[in-house]
Amino acid sequence: MALIVQKFGGTSVATTDRIKNVAKRVAKWRAQGHDIIVVPSAMSGETNRLLGLAKEITASPSPRELDVIASTGEQVTIGLLAMAMHEEGLKAKSYTGTQVRVLTDSTFTKARILQIDDERIRKDLADGNVVVVAGFQGADDEGNITTLGRGGSDTSAVALAAALQADECQIYTDVDGVYTTDPRVVPEAKKLDTITFEEMLEMASLGSKVLQIRSVEFAGKYKVKLRVLSSFEDEGKGTLITVEEDKNMEQPIISGIAFNRDEAKLTVLGVPDVPGIAYGILGPIADANIDVDMIIQNVGNDGTTDFSFTVNRAEYARAHELLKEIASSMKARGVVGDNKTCKVSAVGVGMRSHPGVASKMFQALSAESINIQMISTSEIKISVVIEEKYLELAVRVLHKAFELDKAD
Repeated sequence: MALIVQKFGGTSVATTDRIKNVAKRVAKWRAQGHDIIVVPSAMSGETNRLLGLAKEITASPSPRELDVIASTGEQVTIGLLAMAMHEEGLKAKSYTGTQVRVLTDSTFTKARILQIDDERIRKDLADGNVVVVAGFQGADDEGNITTLGRGGSDTSAVALAAALQADECQIYTDVDGVYTTDPRVVPEAKKLDTITFEEMLEMASLGSKVLQIRSVEFAGKYKVKLRVLSSFEDEGKGTLITVEEDKNMEQPIISGIAFNRDEAKLTVLGVPDVPGIAYGILGPIADANIDVDMIIQNVGNDGTTDFSFTVNRAEYARAHELLKEIASSMKARGVVGDNKTCKVSAVGVGMRSHPGVASKMFQALSAESINIQMISTSEIKISVVIEEKYLELAVRVLHKAFELDKAD
C-alpha cells in the first residue's frame, strides 16, 4: 500500500462530468489499497474569469484582494470533487490551503510555501478518507489568503508529497507525458519514458507548459518521485521524472527542444563602461520584481557599452518605462526594445559528453536564414533569442537536426 498524491489540472476538472471521471479514477486507486491525496486546480478558465471580474472593477487591483478572489476557484473544485467521491462510495474530505495550514510568505499572487502542517491530513488518511486539498493556495502567518502564482497547483501537490513523504506524486494533465517538443508545432514529437530533473527543470524554465518550474525544483530538492500522466487515458505510464539519468542506456545528446513565445528584449545604448553598471541597470529592475532572463553586455571602444537583456513580455512595458528613467540618470544614449522576440532552446544531459552541439544548432538555424540575436548556455542547455515569426520553423528544424523524430 502506497501513499500517492494526485494532482489534476484545470482541463481535467473543467466540467462536472470530468470531475466525476476523476472520482472514478481515484476510486480505482483506492480499490488497490493506496492512500490518496488529491490536489485539483480550478475548473478550466475559472481563474481567468475571476481575475477578469477584478479588472472590471479596477485597472490596478490590490494583490491581497486578488488572492482572496482567485482562491475561490479551487475551493469550488474541492467541494464538487469530494461530493463526486461520496457518490463513488468513498470517504472523502476537502480542505482549503488555509484549513490544512499551508504556510506561505506574504508575497501576494506569487507566494512561496514555507511549511505544511500534515497532522490533520494524516489523521484523515488513517480514518480511510481520500483527502482533497485545494491547490494553488495557502495563508501567511497573519492568516491572509495567498496564492502561489500561475501553475501553483503543481507546486502544492509536490510540496504535500514532500511533507508527507509520499511514494509518488502524479501530475494528471491534458497530455500523456513529456514530449521532445510541443506536438502541436512538430507532429513527429515523441513521448519520453523518462527525463531527469535537471532536464525537466530546464524545459519548464524555457516555456514547456507541462509542469510548473517551482514544482520541478521542489521535487528535485526533496527527491519526490514525479510522474506526468494523461487524465483522459486509462492506460500508459506517462513520463517518469528521475533524479539520475539511466546509466544503462545510451543517452541521447538532446532530450528536447523547448521554446518560449513570451520573450521581450530591451537594450540600453551607450552606457558608460564603468564597474557597477550591470547592477545600476538590473538593481532597480529586480526591485520592481521583474524577472530578467538572458543578459548580454557588449564591449565598446569609446568608453561606452550596450547592455541588453530579456524579460517576460507581460513585464515589457513596465521594464521599458523603468529603463528610460535608469538610462536618463546614467547619461546613456537611449533605450530600444523589441517585444516580437522568442527563445528556442536545446536541452539534454548528453551535452556534457558530446561536443559540437552548439555548432550543429547554429548551422541548422543559419541554413534557414534565421538570425540569432542572443545566445546563452548552461551545462545541459543552449538557448537562442530569435524573431518570433521564425519560432515554429526553428523548432521544427532543430527537432530534425538532432534526430528527435527518430527517438524510440
